[in-house]
Amino acid sequence: MAKILVVDDEEDLEILIKQKFRRKIRENVYQFVFARNGAEALQQVEAHPDLDIILSDINMPVMDGLTLLSHLPEANPMVKAVVVSAYGDMQNIRMAMNRGAFDFVCKPVDFDDLDLTMQKTIDHVKQLQETIKAIKENNILKMYVDENVLKFMTHKEFESSLLKNEVLDATVMFVDVCGFTAITEQIPANTVVGLLNGLFDKIVQEIIAQGGHVDKFMGDAVMAVFRGNYHLDRAIDAALSVKAQLANVPEISAGGRTYKPEVSIGINSGEMVSGNIGSASLKRLDYTVIGDVVNSAQRLQAAAKPNQIVLNEETYLKAKSSFRCAKIGDVTLKNKANPVVIYEVLE
Repeated sequence: MAKILVVDDEEDLEILIKQKFRRKIRENVYQFVFARNGAEALQQVEAHPDLDIILSDINMPVMDGLTLLSHLPEANPMVKAVVVSAYGDMQNIRMAMNRGAFDFVCKPVDFDDLDLTMQKTIDHVKQLQETIKAIKENNILKMYVDENVLKFMTHKEFESSLLKNEVLDATVMFVDVCGFTAITEQIPANTVVGLLNGLFDKIVQEIIAQGGHVDKFMGDAVMAVFRGNYHLDRAIDAALSVKAQLANVPEISAGGRTYKPEVSIGINSGEMVSGNIGSASLKRLDYTVIGDVVNSAQRLQAAAKPNQIVLNEETYLKAKSSFRCAKIGDVTLKNKANPVVIYEVLE
């Protein structure tokens, strides 16, 4: 069941919502909560931490919808908002999107279109919730994977797999959100986290769609590992999708500055060591990959300019039959004695 908060000062909309969605309400597909303005909506968000989405008008007394949008990342960063308003001009749409709206529906409301928009938004939120749940469960396991805990695990196959360190052939991708550090000094911490998490959501979805594993978040960068059949092709496909997704993200206005999200990406493929790395005494182990291939991927990302996907020559030779690339030239990478020839993936 999806829980939906409707924020509108028109009482008629509440009546229409209950009428149009009466079957789904009766079948426990939708549960609606209502508020008359943004201030009441924030109270409802606090009272209902399990909210999935918000349908909000723009023009309301006490607190308008755009102001409400600016408070949502702090109140509940997982909730996604759909603006439902008669103010459907491009300026209002852009303002809403810049403040974090997931979608925009114009009044008078086409309830079939609204239902499709709600379902799309709910599916997105549910996917995020599942991802966060998996990450939390995975992190809890990572923190306690040591010999003392394994004594209590009777499944020998599971125990041996946790302790297993191996050399594998895989692809590593580093994705950095360019220029994000510069705006962190201009806006509140909660706003920074909300903006960055929103961008990470888009990046992670494309990685998962190609069967990749998010290894870790490193400041404003993501490290992902691709294993199995065609791991290099899938990594490059994910990188191209990430680049396309962020190209569609509107400019973000915050702290008196305008920011256009872009990414720089480094990809490297080859043999690496996979295992539990960390401190046993601290009971903090990270199941990750290490080695020169991993280090080089991070340095390739550092050499990439905004909107570039960069490969070294060895990885380029593996990928050139499937992707169109262009030679950038020689660069000096950290801890590399000789210059390295790098290439940009175009499509």
